[in-house]
Amino acid sequence: MKSSSNLKRRAAWLLVLACLLVAGVAAAMLKRQAPPAATKAAAAPAPYVLEFLPADIGRVERGDLRRLLPVTGSLRALDQATVKAKVAGDVREVLVREGEAVKAGQVLVRMDASDYQARLVQARGALDAARGQLDIATKARDSNKALLAKGFISKNAYDNAASQYDIARANVESARGALDVAQKAVADTVIRAPISGLVSGRSVQPGEKVAIDSRLLDLVDLSRMEMAAAVPASEVVNVAVGQQMPVTIEGMQHALSGKVVRINPATEAGSRSILVYIRLDNPDNILRVGMFGEAKLTVARKSGVLAIPRSALHSDMGSSYVYAIENGKVVRRRVVTGMQGDDGHGDAVEIVDGLDAGMQIVQANLGELRPGASARISEQRSAAPAPASGQE
Repeated sequence: MKSSSNLKRRAAWLLVLACLLVAGVAAAMLKRQAPPAATKAAAAPAPYVLEFLPADIGRVERGDLRRLLPVTGSLRALDQATVKAKVAGDVREVLVREGEAVKAGQVLVRMDASDYQARLVQARGALDAARGQLDIATKARDSNKALLAKGFISKNAYDNAASQYDIARANVESARGALDVAQKAVADTVIRAPISGLVSGRSVQPGEKVAIDSRLLDLVDLSRMEMAAAVPASEVVNVAVGQQMPVTIEGMQHALSGKVVRINPATEAGSRSILVYIRLDNPDNILRVGMFGEAKLTVARKSGVLAIPRSALHSDMGSSYVYAIENGKVVRRRVVTGMQGDDGHGDAVEIVDGLDAGMQIVQANLGELRPGASARISEQRSAAPAPASGQE
């Protein structure tokens, strides 16, 4: 009986030890799985931060705002001339070709003048003969006048002598006019440039026979150019003579300065637009006839207004807003807009209400931003200059 009691007691102790061992193992496992307090703190979500480039942020400032009207047109020379034949005949020489520069008065074309020289000689002979007849008629009239005074001839005889004098004098005047015509015809066989400029077209070759008023050459003076631009009738009241604007020419990197010099008084048929003529100086002859140009006319202007880049403005359900930076946070501000135009840096819009001068705004279009997020502006560091050759 005593041995059986010892066995039961030993079994009970073993059972207790086994329970304690299991409890210890379970506690160790739970302790290993539980995160420490520092780990819990590190797992907490970090605050939301938006990082911007310096170019993304701008300040609201007052300035000038202009509403621009883009217009286009082709360039043409202000001074141009078509050289035509003044007499009919054979072309002997054409002294210039396309693209050559000429001066006013320079000989361009020579025509065969032999026929006109013969007519000139004939006209001179006719004038000399008429002058001889006039001398005879003058002496007869003067002689008859003296005889009439002495009563040796009748009044009728004197009148006949006076009439012959008048006829002879008229013949001289006629012969002198014919000589002038013949001299001009000879001079017109040598064709000179009416203006200084460049030869833009040549329509005749040596040896050709041309008629009066035949087209021979075309000249253009490129020193002053014009662009005829069509402006809607509703906007032309805002355009004035003397207004200046930049003109961009196709194929050229830099804009040129243009000025409105004339406004057509009538509308163009079909388009109901009005032509405005914009003058451009071209001292170096870099512009050519027919080049395409684009100008921006100022049709409205406001000074001292708050304006922001057009890219900073957002719309939502018919209202406008911008993202501003206040106390290091991104905030969304409702704004009331006014005129849209150009502030000298690009497309801009007037802010009537909602912003104050000096406020920072997100001027780049970065899409929807989270209001309340912290704002941080990154610093752009310029790259270190490369060492000079031979230096380390």
